[in-house]
Amino acid sequence: MSRRTERIGHVIQRELGGFILREISDPRIGFFTISNVDVSPDLGQAKVSISVLGNEQERANTLEALTHHANRMRSHLAKALHTRTVPKVVFSEDRSLEHGFRVAELLKQIHDEEATKPKHDLKSGDET
Repeated sequence: MSRRTERIGHVIQRELGGFILREISDPRIGFFTISNVDVSPDLGQAKVSISVLGNEQERANTLEALTHHANRMRSHLAKALHTRTVPKVVFSEDRSLEHGFRVAELLKQIHDEEATKPKHDLKSGDET
């Protein structure tokens, strides 16, 4: 990603976050965060990665609602970006946060299992 597309991605992330908060009142949209915006080099597409809290149905509903409103968001971006090309907004779910929680849970489980195992004291001469 070039410096220019990276800057545009940050602007898109900030603008979409504010726009969704202020302008879109869709009950299907749950609690989510925009984790990343990846803009194609030709500025034709902006892949917006979102992390959604909730069950599978809530995640699907949020993704569907945001996709439904993508054209309104693109119109807003046209005013905010001041570029010749306005990227098409495509939403995708970012599961890295969920994956991180799962890894942390597994590490805790391993730590707890290690803590409950009896420790062998090799210093006292009880070698077998």
